[in-house]
This record gives sequence, C-alpha cells and structure tokens, in this order.
Amino acid sequence: MTTSQTPMVPSVAAAGPGLKKTLTTPLLFLFILGDVLGAGVYVLVGQVAGEVGGAVWVPLVVALCLALLTAGSYAELATKYPRAGGASHYTTLAYGPFVGFVIGFCMLAAGIVSVGALARAFGGDYLTEFVTAPIALVAVLFLIALALLNARGISESMRANSVATLIEVGGLILIIGLGAWVMLRGDGDPSRLTELGVHDKGPAGAVLSGSVLAYYSFVGFETSVNVAEETRNPRRSYPRALFGALVVAGVIYALVGIVASAVVPTDRLVASSGPLLEVVEIAGGVPEWLFSAIALVAVANGALLTGIMSSRLTYGMARDGLLPAFLARVLPGRRTPWTAIATTTGLSLLLALTGDVATLASTLVLLLLVVFLAVNVAVLVLRRNPGEHEREHFRVPTVLPILGAASCVLLSTRVEADVWARGLPLIGAGIVLGLLSAVRRSRQRPGENESHTSGPVV
Repeated sequence: MTTSQTPMVPSVAAAGPGLKKTLTTPLLFLFILGDVLGAGVYVLVGQVAGEVGGAVWVPLVVALCLALLTAGSYAELATKYPRAGGASHYTTLAYGPFVGFVIGFCMLAAGIVSVGALARAFGGDYLTEFVTAPIALVAVLFLIALALLNARGISESMRANSVATLIEVGGLILIIGLGAWVMLRGDGDPSRLTELGVHDKGPAGAVLSGSVLAYYSFVGFETSVNVAEETRNPRRSYPRALFGALVVAGVIYALVGIVASAVVPTDRLVASSGPLLEVVEIAGGVPEWLFSAIALVAVANGALLTGIMSSRLTYGMARDGLLPAFLARVLPGRRTPWTAIATTTGLSLLLALTGDVATLASTLVLLLLVVFLAVNVAVLVLRRNPGEHEREHFRVPTVLPILGAASCVLLSTRVEADVWARGLPLIGAGIVLGLLSAVRRSRQRPGENESHTSGPVV
C-alpha cells in the first residue's frame, strides 16, 4: 500500500484555525510526568510481586524499556504530524479510516477499563483506614462522584488534577524516603531484591508476566501527543519532554519497587490491596491514615483524568457520526457531554463489578498493545510518505519501531486467558462498529458526514 493514496483526514486549513501554541518544554514535561505518575504503582506493586517474586523492580525496569521503544514511535509521529488526534490520526494516515476507527475505539475501551480498575482499587485497603464498606457500593458512589465532577466542567476538573498530581508525586517520594530509613536502621531484607520466579513460573516467564502488569504504570504517555499541536517547538520539545518524563517516572517506580520489596515480606505485599501502606506501617512515624488519603487522591485523580478522556473521545466520535448521535448531547448550561459521561461511567461500573484490579489492568494493557503495535508499524509505513517538515521532524532509528512492535507481540503472549476473554469482545466490537461506519460512509455523498452540535464542549 502506498500512503499517497491513504490520507483521508482533513487538512489543517480545512479544519479551521489551529490550536494556540503555548506549551514550553518544561510545561510539556510536567504534563507528561503527571499523566504517567498515576495510581498504578499505588495499587499494583503487590500484584506484580505475585507474578515475579521479591524482585519487583525488575519488571518495572523492563516495562520502562518497552515503553521507551513505543515512545520513540510516538515522538517521531507527533513531530512529523503535530496535530491533535493521536494514534487514531496516525493510523488513519497509514492504513485508512477503518483501521483508524478501530484504534480509536481501542483507546476508548482502554479508558473505560482503566476507570473500572481504579474504581475497584479505591475500595481497597487504603479506604479501610477510614471506613469499611462493600467494594461494589464504593465503586458505585465513587464513579457517580467522578461523573458529577466531570459533568460540572473541564476547568474544575483540571484544577483538581493540578493539586492531586502534586499530592501523588509527594506520596511516592515519601515512600522512597521511609523505605530508605527502614533499610538504614537494618530492618529490611535486601536479599528479596534478587528473588525472581514463583511456584508456577521460572525467572523469564515471571518477569514477562510481571511486566504486563507493570506496563500499566507507564501508560498515559500516549495521550500527550494530543497536545503536540499546542507546543511551541514540538520537534525539539516533545522528544525531550517525553523521554525525560518516562525516565524520571521509571526511576521513581524502580525505587518504590526496591524499597517495597526490601521492607515488606513478599507474601504480605501480595496479599495487600494497599501495598505501599505496608511500607508506612513498618516504617512508623507517619500516620497510616495520612498516606491512605494520599493514595486515595492518586487513585481518584487517575480515574478523573481517564474519565475525562473517555467521555470526550466518545463525544467526538459521536459528533463525527462514528458512534450513536445521542452520545453527542451536551448540558445546555455547562456544555459538557453528559450522555457520553453517563454511558462511559456506566460501562466502567459494569467492569468494576465483574472483574478484579489485576485482570482489568491487564485488559487495559492488552488493548493498548493493539494500539501500540499499530503505531509502531505506522511509523515505517508513513516513512514512504514524506510529511510536513520532513527534514526537521524527530526520527528514531528504524530498528526501534521494529523492536517496539515485537515487544507488543511478546507481551501479548503473556496475557492470561481470562484477560483475552474480556479484551477480545471489546476489540471485536470496535471492528464491527468500524465496518458499519465504513458502510455508512460509502453510502454518503461528500459533506453528509459533517455533523455539528450546538456549541463547543468543555
């Protein structure tokens, strides 16, 4: 296939004026770091330990390396095509609108699954420091509260996110400091840091299985391509901010994994749904309720950001005629997509009530592996079609997207059967909807697929 025939998205000129370029390299770095440093490590350290043994830091480092491979592909495409749209935009350019739709749908499904996982995590051991309640009830109340904040408006949500990001980063630094203190006073067991393998897996298999879960802690960087259009000098700024944020996040995660494994016995770490709270309890000196509050803020913030992305993506796809039109309805005063928010929240609740955190997190990773595989291959396909500023955009060595694609295939082989059972119907739904959209598009005359709502959404 030659890409000269496949670009089927509107040009910037046709789409109207571009977005205002306001993001500098430091601001973009903080944006990506805040998106990556989320709730995953707060709730999944114990699950990773269950897959790999005491050496939790190993799959965290492996997951970082694998994420960097795909990040290289995103860096090339974001600087070659610095426009909002992300993976769906790139794959539409490379393969046509059908694949672009399926990849966009996988991104949407991943967001819904992620919110479901975080809703369930919110009702774990961190919450029991304050109140004991059935997880199902907690998930219902939690998701209703997030939906109401989401529906109130984007500005209110972003103000909440700014404060929450500072709190959750501070919580991880606190854990590193407390763990270091425990080890310095001689109460830790560094020998656990080399324990690789569990009863049913050897070292290699354990690391790969653990890396599937650990990969969840690094997702979020892929959404940053949507702000490349608003970056002052994306060719220079975006790769630096992206790689810098991932490396900083990786160092923090590895240190958290090291202190958690060295301080907390592996069996205790695995059994806890609030694994970092175990570090606080052993270290002493910090009220457990205080750290639990920090962890709950991190979980809620991750769910809020992902819920915003999911609802806006649903609204946008409905507005463009790719999903049912009722999903594009907005509140008259707030201009927020209330039907999209209600629908995505309902689906996340269904997943939260029918799955555990580890399975939902792995399902998210499976969906993103499909997206990342398509993006890594798209880099090579789109090199046949020189884009705007071809001589100026960031370019990774050819071997990196090849390795990135191979890493996606490798990780997918370590996904458990029950995760495939959840993920395949979601992927299949995307394919069916994509085919229906293609049929609908083929029957329309030019201009008929332009749908509009009664105003901007916020």
